[in-house]
Amino acid sequence: MKGRPIGPLAALVSLPVVALAGGDPDGARNVAAASSLPEGAGLAAKAGGEGAVANHPAVIFADDFEAGEVGARWDETRNKETVLSLVDAGGGPAGKRSLRVEAHLGNDTGGGMTKWFKPAPVVFVRFYTRFDKDCDYVHHFVTLRANKSLQGGDRWSGFGGAGLKPAGDERFSTALEPWGDWGKNDPPGKWNFYSYWHEMSPAPDKKFWGNAFRPAAQPAIVKEKWICAEFMLKENTPGKRDGEQAFWIDGQLRGHWKGISWRTSPTLHANALTLESYVTDRWTKNPVNTVCFDNVVIAREYVGPVGE
Repeated sequence: MKGRPIGPLAALVSLPVVALAGGDPDGARNVAAASSLPEGAGLAAKAGGEGAVANHPAVIFADDFEAGEVGARWDETRNKETVLSLVDAGGGPAGKRSLRVEAHLGNDTGGGMTKWFKPAPVVFVRFYTRFDKDCDYVHHFVTLRANKSLQGGDRWSGFGGAGLKPAGDERFSTALEPWGDWGKNDPPGKWNFYSYWHEMSPAPDKKFWGNAFRPAAQPAIVKEKWICAEFMLKENTPGKRDGEQAFWIDGQLRGHWKGISWRTSPTLHANALTLESYVTDRWTKNPVNTVCFDNVVIAREYVGPVGE
């Protein structure tokens, strides 16, 4: 695929801003087709391969799981002893080792890890993932969270709150997840943003369960294959709807949404990443559901697939 020009911020301001309150589950306001955001090769290719990515000046955090114990570079782990392990990645873009998350229905809800980091106005999160051939639906996946600060109890202010609309100075979050569409899509589903913020719309039950952003059409997620997934969040200026989010699959821009007011306070920032496979028995029926992750990068510019 021919890549688009790469620029940390310039590419984010080329399209007219249309106010966007509530989600976009049908893709009517997805501007990816006209977007000037980069595609294809990014800083991973410029850095000279995955091993050098961590040293790139635009990288905030990176973990390729090639060294150390489970969670060695992360701040929190959930169900480390029974769910998380480091396994042979099988070569290819993922290198020698990857993180395995094995969720056991009825015994646990899966597990994962969280990293707090110094925020930036534009944050890109890139990770590789592979779904086991028997993996069923996944309830929650990879989430970027905004907390009031990185200190004390405020570092947890972006966690929890399911079913509640947050205040504009309290928290916001967005997650790139597989979407099963209530069992209509074959598991694990199709890619979807699941977002909480102060201008989200309520569900039919009048509660706030997260708003969806997804393209009008896209292929199903392929199992037993390493997938390069990446998403971007651009903070808004408080008082303006100039925030954005976008996502890429294998270097192809699938979704780009503009005109979002993520926050009302200048001190509220996206500053925590949760990497997990969380399952429930609502739609998931397989007793064991396995997902692998690798080559996680948090950066201030587009990362792209592993450089050759």
